Amino acid sequence: MKLLKEFKDFAVKGNMLDMAIGIIIGASFNAIVNVLVKNVMLPPLSLLSDGVNFGEKKIILREATNEVTQVSIDYGLLIETAIDFLIVGFTIFIVVKFINKLRNQANNVEDTTVPTPADIELLSKIKDLLEEQNEALIKKEKS
Repeated sequence: MKLLKEFKDFAVKGNMLDMAIGIIIGASFNAIVNVLVKNVMLPPLSLLSDGVNFGEKKIILREATNEVTQVSIDYGLLIETAIDFLIVGFTIFIVVKFINKLRNQANNVEDTTVPTPADIELLSKIKDLLEEQNEALIKKEKS
């Protein structure tokens, strides 16, 4: 029963739900990146290299016969995977940069175009009050 209670606590707290959402979004994002790489990025690269399909590029170490299978180094797949990695990395960089820009706008108290979160607004009011108190104490000490 204790194990069931711990699992319930784990699931209810959102850890499992957050993880499931991340996995689902990651799988969908992977499908988008695969299409982007294989159907959008690689065809123009193939044109630049006289129509070479990177996925078919390999070094054959042993030809296939009736008795043995082909042994090859598929370096074309490595090129495709590297391009895939670069596209994923660049896309994640752009998304994180955009989110950070939005976060910085939301945290900027002077920016009136984006509503400031309540906690940031409260903290800035506390900061202003502390500065006023410090100024009053300094004036009091000087006189």
